[in-house]
Formats: sequence, C-alpha cells, structure tokens
Amino acid sequence: MNMKKKHEVEVLSAVVNSIADSARGHTIVDVGAGQGYLAQVLSFQYQHSVVAIDACSHHGSITDARAERIKKHYAAQMRKSETGNWSLNVPKTITCRVMSIGMLKALTGMSLHKDDAEQLRPFEEDNAKLEGEKLKSSCNANNDTSLVLAGLHACGDLSVTMLKTFLDCKEVKAIVSIGCCYNLLSEEGIDKTETQCGFPMSAGVKSAGFSLGKNSRDLACQSAERWRGMEKDAGLHNFELHSFRAAFQMVLCKYYPEVMITNPSIGRQGKSLRRRQHRKVEYPLNHKEIACPSLHSNMKGSCRNIEPKELETDKNSGLALDTDVLFHGHSSSKSTRCEGPKSVDKYALFEKFSQSGLCHLGLKPSQDIKFHEIWKEAEPFAELIGPYWSLRAALGPLLETFLLLDRLLFLQEQGSSLEVIMLPIFDPEVSPRNVAIIAKKILTQI
Repeated sequence: MNMKKKHEVEVLSAVVNSIADSARGHTIVDVGAGQGYLAQVLSFQYQHSVVAIDACSHHGSITDARAERIKKHYAAQMRKSETGNWSLNVPKTITCRVMSIGMLKALTGMSLHKDDAEQLRPFEEDNAKLEGEKLKSSCNANNDTSLVLAGLHACGDLSVTMLKTFLDCKEVKAIVSIGCCYNLLSEEGIDKTETQCGFPMSAGVKSAGFSLGKNSRDLACQSAERWRGMEKDAGLHNFELHSFRAAFQMVLCKYYPEVMITNPSIGRQGKSLRRRQHRKVEYPLNHKEIACPSLHSNMKGSCRNIEPKELETDKNSGLALDTDVLFHGHSSSKSTRCEGPKSVDKYALFEKFSQSGLCHLGLKPSQDIKFHEIWKEAEPFAELIGPYWSLRAALGPLLETFLLLDRLLFLQEQGSSLEVIMLPIFDPEVSPRNVAIIAKKILTQI
C-alpha cells in the first residue's frame, strides 16, 4: 500500500467498524473493493464478515491470494503464542460490474448466503444469470440479517447506486460512502442513459433546474489542498503536462475534427512520467537516461499501444532526454546526450504524448501531422497554463460540495427514519476526496 491508501484504509476501516457495530451489522459489503485492502482490514483486524465486490476479476484474484498469505501469518502467530483456536474471517470476493440498483441488491442478497461458494463465483460473463439470481435471493427475504455498505472512492454513478440500494434494500442497515470521479457521473438532461442518472439526486436540486455539464463535473475533481501541498517543481511539472494536453487538443482540431464531436478523453497520459520523476528523485542510482524518438516515427500503417514511459532512442535522432532537463531545466545525471535547448526537449515529449493520446483514442498517428508546427504555435502560451488552471481549479471544492450536498439532501428527504451525516474523515492533502456520507436506519426501523 502506498501512503495515501494506507491512510485511507486505516481511517475508513475504523469508521466502518464503528458504524457496523452501532447498526448491528452482520456483514459488510465493500463495493468497488479494488485490491481488497479495506475488506481485509475489516476482516482480519476487526473480525467482521466481509464481501468484496469489484468489476475486475484480477483484483479479486489479488485479494484472495493476499488474504491467504495474511491468514497463514495470523495462524503462525497464534501457534507461537499458543492462544488457542481462533476463527479468522477471510473476505469473500464477487466479480461483477454493478450496472444497476437491482444488480447491487442481488449481490447483497447473495452475500447473505455466505456458505454457498457457488454464489460467489465471477458473474462478469453472465449478467443475465445475476439478474435471475436477484429473484431467488431478494434483500427482503431475511429480515434477521443486516448488512452495511462501504465504498472507498466508488467511482462515478456507483456511489449513487450504493445510496439508492441502501434505501431500497431492507437488509442494508447502514452505509459509509466516499465518492470519486464526478466527471464520470451521468447527468439528467445531458447524458443519454437508460438508467437513472447520478445527478441530480435530490428533489430540491431537481426542482431548481440547475445543471452542471461535463466541464463542471471535471472541475469538481480538483483539489486546492493537494495543489497547496505540492512542491514547486511538481506543480510546474503538472502545468507542463496540461500544456501538452492543450496543444494535443489543437492536433485533434486540425487533423481529426470528426473526433472533437465526441468530446474525447485520453486519460492520464502524463501520470507515468510523473511517477518516473518521483522514482528518479528517490532512487537516483537506478536512474537511466530517457530517449525520445525522431520527429516522424515509422508507424508502418499500424498503431501500436504507445505509453508515455516508452521514450525510446531513435537511431536517426541521437537525442536522449533526462526528465530533470525536461521539467526543470537541469540534469542530475553525470552525462547526457541531450544538448538541445529546453524548447526542443519539451517538443520531443509533446510529440510522444500526442502519439500516445492518438493511440488511446484508437487513431493511427499520421506522418502528415506537423507536431513541431503545433507546438511552436502553442508554446508561447504555455506559461499562461499555470494561472489559468489555478483559477479554474479554485472552483473545484465549490462544485464538489454542491454534488455532495445533493446526495445528503436526497437522504434527508426520506424523512425521520434515517440518521444522516456528512463529514471529512481524511487529511485532504493526502486524500483530496475525503468527505464521507454516513447514513443509518434508526434502531426502531432496524
């Protein structure tokens, strides 16, 4: 676990444990469990029965394998201390992409039958079977069993689905939800979807007729705390990546105008570059020179999957790049073949960034694209990226708060049968998406 994940799991597991105890929860369902860190802490440390649901079967395999190692470790410790026979809870995994409230209700119903291993097999290839299962394992079947839903950064509409399942499923007595990826939320009146939209949720916001749009939802993901906590070099590095993305937009406008209609997203093409820079600072002895390709790579009619980390040496260019030179104007390595000015260095990385972005969109990079002309036109404005992005990102907390208050109001509109609270539980500089929505059905309803 990295520092961020460790902080999140330590804090959230304590919160979920407290809520589960107060709600008399028998089983905790970790929705969007990822690699199962939260589920395993709740199982092994707090001794809860836990079911981990995630869309990726690989994550489920990792969770199961790690759980076995942890179980062996605990067993060895118990043998040494002669503490007797302990019954260790091991989290059970379900692999399924949760597409609807009904599907999540079916999964929670299946989790009640924790002794039936067949019901916990992956369902990603047969969602029709899962829809049928919900008829046989309805949430209303056994009112003596209680569940607690937990979600650590459940992405986009998944957090919304959790909240609605909490209301619709009588077996779910409490929920602890920390949302994430507001840019992936579906919005009423904007996104075409056959299911219920993720925003707005509350009748109050719906009656106001207020819409956000994709750009505003993108902004809601920004964090002023994280930006303030960055060192100067890391901040400049981020601004340079944003300048590459802005220049890449110019490439799309000029050479692929038909793609612009689809509002394309290329993901975090610069993320691996940032990680490599951090590793280089921490482990300078392991540093290797990074080389850039020539201006016109030989594509041979095919688009291979180019990643930013694949900065290879081209025999025709003879140019190698040090990431310190790229982002800070100086080199920490003893020797480098990169003698060109910073503008050439930035251009070379921009070209590779663009090639990777095109391949991410399924487009074949053409040799006719004049990356150098695009970058020459964009580079004079690169220094404006920092002030512009900072002013834009300052609206992020406001928009995130609006989205979260919509969810809080949605639960409060359900009446006095619920106890609902919204509060920050993580250090925002470590984990920007730090606000948890915690709701519990009052004991008279349980």
